[in-house]
Amino acid sequence: MTGDISTYRDALTSYLRLVTTAKEVHIEILQRLSGGAIQENWLMVVQVSDGPYQGAQRWVLRTDALSSVPVSLSRAQEFAVLRVAYDAGVKAPKVLWCCQDRAILGRDFFLMECVPGIAAGHRITNDDALTPDRAALVAELGANMARLHTVKPPHLALSFLPPPAADPALASVMTYRGYLDALDVAAPVLEWGLRWCEQHRPEITSPCLLHRDYRTGNYMIHDGHLSGLLDWEFTGWGDPREDIGWFTARCWRFAGPRREAGGIGEIDDFLHGYATVSNAVITRHDLIFWQVMAHLRWAIIALQQADRHLSGQQTSLELALTGRMLPELEIEILALTKGECYA
Repeated sequence: MTGDISTYRDALTSYLRLVTTAKEVHIEILQRLSGGAIQENWLMVVQVSDGPYQGAQRWVLRTDALSSVPVSLSRAQEFAVLRVAYDAGVKAPKVLWCCQDRAILGRDFFLMECVPGIAAGHRITNDDALTPDRAALVAELGANMARLHTVKPPHLALSFLPPPAADPALASVMTYRGYLDALDVAAPVLEWGLRWCEQHRPEITSPCLLHRDYRTGNYMIHDGHLSGLLDWEFTGWGDPREDIGWFTARCWRFAGPRREAGGIGEIDDFLHGYATVSNAVITRHDLIFWQVMAHLRWAIIALQQADRHLSGQQTSLELALTGRMLPELEIEILALTKGECYA
């Protein structure tokens, strides 16, 4: 298996003829999209001769990178999650086909419709022309998240997901402490943050389906509106405030660090949009724990990604540079906890 799926163009063409039931399929463009340190996304511009997909089609092929992180879903699982979310009214790409026949690409993959727009966080948070009505956009993002959170366990189509933890906050602390312990690094600030979270756990609330990477950079904006939420490989059951804490964490605000709602707008507008769909009452104070946990989680993922590079598992400048973000994340953890950690 190689990292360049363009070498499998003939096999992909045959597969597309099969699933589209078309006599002829021509792949005009097969181009890897930017991003995707954990998964790969390839734009496909395809001409289909006949059948239900006749004409020019723009699809995205999503497959595994040559290495992954421990908490990633498989492509078949991510496909199932996307289908459930789409059916719940979440703005997300419509999935088409999932292939687990490794004779095609040498790895699992699925195809979905290409969502129009731009996802680059540094541009979305810096260019007013892309977000002319910031308040409306963040309210839209809040409502979209709330629609995802209407999906509750148990769910037959998502039976592969681990059952929700009895105490999601404590489970998060123990999970990331385990990941940190597995790395050969000294990280006293992260240990501090984990202990703080252990001592400041919020009250338990009803679990729901979480995206777990709902942030600026992982959704598409088109004509000033949300057009689709991307990258679902971390989905699971948990506390709805976890998703909101991740979205509002400073580490995902890019060029808008003072705008709490993803670097786009104000958190009150986001929570107002969320409340148009959900009956849950969520305040700023409720989010502090999950914002601390967001920075801890991202710091540990950054260390894991750097380790992928340093170990030789996957040589990548992007992965190496991700590991260099640790000090900035540690500063925010200390700022949020304000020294309130108990032995």
